[in-house]
Amino acid sequence: MPQLKESQFQKDHVHELNQAIDSGSLYQVRQMIKTLPTAGIAHLLESSPPKTRRVLWQLIDKDSEGEVIQYLHEDLQNDILSELNAEEVAQLTEGLEDDDLADILQQLPQQLATEVLQAMDQQDRQRVETILSYDEDTAGGLMSLDTITVRRNHTVELVLRYLRRHDSIPEMTDNILVVNREDEFLGILPLREILVSDPNTSVRDVMHSEVEAIPVDMEATQVAQLFEQHDWVSAPVVGHDGKLLGRITIDDVVDVIRDSSEHSLMSMAGLDEEDDTFAPVVKTARRRALWLGVNLFTAVLASLVIFLFQDTLDQVVYLAVLMPIVANMGGVAGTQTLTLVIRGLALGHISSANSRWLLARELGVAGINGALWALVISVVAFLWYQDLQLSYIIAAAMMINLVTAALAGAYLPLILKRLDIDPALAGSVALTTVTDTIGFFAFLGLAQSFYL
Repeated sequence: MPQLKESQFQKDHVHELNQAIDSGSLYQVRQMIKTLPTAGIAHLLESSPPKTRRVLWQLIDKDSEGEVIQYLHEDLQNDILSELNAEEVAQLTEGLEDDDLADILQQLPQQLATEVLQAMDQQDRQRVETILSYDEDTAGGLMSLDTITVRRNHTVELVLRYLRRHDSIPEMTDNILVVNREDEFLGILPLREILVSDPNTSVRDVMHSEVEAIPVDMEATQVAQLFEQHDWVSAPVVGHDGKLLGRITIDDVVDVIRDSSEHSLMSMAGLDEEDDTFAPVVKTARRRALWLGVNLFTAVLASLVIFLFQDTLDQVVYLAVLMPIVANMGGVAGTQTLTLVIRGLALGHISSANSRWLLARELGVAGINGALWALVISVVAFLWYQDLQLSYIIAAAMMINLVTAALAGAYLPLILKRLDIDPALAGSVALTTVTDTIGFFAFLGLAQSFYL
């Protein structure tokens, strides 16, 4: 219920802001923006057409611009930052967490990113360059270098005095990290243990040494799975030598989960998860053109199959009425299996050890559903055309295509992943090609055998 109220609140603000901008009441717009949190301002920017965005951005307080921009999707970030020079970008992003700044710099052109780094002071530049040295989709690319460390021979009282010397501690600090003199990770000291332990107790006695740190080269999706499994708020990151490098916090993991889900959804339509909802017409058309071209090519392949049986269609015209049913049923059944397998791969549930069982299960499901719906469509076809032979043909074609769809839906994602091709991006097109081609070929081929 609170989420619904917040969503309605944001919609109302977008409507009110658009009305205020149209009426030229910029003072009112500025006052409305000041009442919103930075994430809310970012949402308003993403929910507004380009013309409105330019006005809104000019009305945002300079001190808030850096915090707002970190919440924007990459496409909109690039549009804003591309109009600034290196000094302006460095000033705008000053004060951001090193991992957030690294995320922004990775989206900029190489030349501009280099100039921004050169405009920063040496300490901040070294910290950001450390994160940039790792792939953005690994633990190293996610981590922040802001950590608080203690030694295991310290007492709880000494740790408390050390913490009080800080004006503030890093956000989402739920654990103090324990290291030795060589900065090798030894374990964690939860804040709750510090608060309830005797001040004279040694860190060694209350620390949790069984916690395993995250390797710096672990994939971001695997990091997200670990956070989900262990309900972590933060986790340490170590190098190959076991030395502590930084930590990952739950807010970064939430971004990974969101990006992964958006990627899976958008990729099936050939779109990028960072595509701007309100991008200009030409820019949007250019991005979609390639995918439409790929789909046109696959449609031509299916049409070629139909062309091979043109004589059969000329003699038995009502085949043209029924053949889309076979292809569509195969497409839907295959998409069900494909979606399930892609999800299983994303969650790490599917491996070579259980893929055969999954295939057998999907074939069993396809067999049951194929028999059921083949019977239904055969009865419909008979009642429609009073042709028993046609009923047998469409029932057999339906069974063939549903079983083929199960095979394709189960194995295409595995094959594509082994070829380092994103299954979410290429899987749906490949599946549609298979089910349409096999469906038309099975139906028309059987018809040709029986009627000619």
